[in-house]
Amino acid sequence: MKKSSAQLTVHYTPESLVGRQVAAVVNFPPRQIGKFMSQVLTLGFPDKDGAVMLVAPDKPVPDGGKLF
Repeated sequence: MKKSSAQLTVHYTPESLVGRQVAAVVNFPPRQIGKFMSQVLTLGFPDKDGAVMLVAPDKPVPDGGKLF
């Protein structure tokens, strides 16, 4: 389990993210974001207002697969 500082609070609750598959970059070194140490870059697109919408597969895939 890794931690990310992604700002997802507009469209997602912590409960809605549990068990959900998302696209992320996991081989970057950890990065300090304010007081938080982010270990993974969670990928998303901005909606029309700039809030993050996650990149995610539309069907289950094996965890840890490469994005191509």
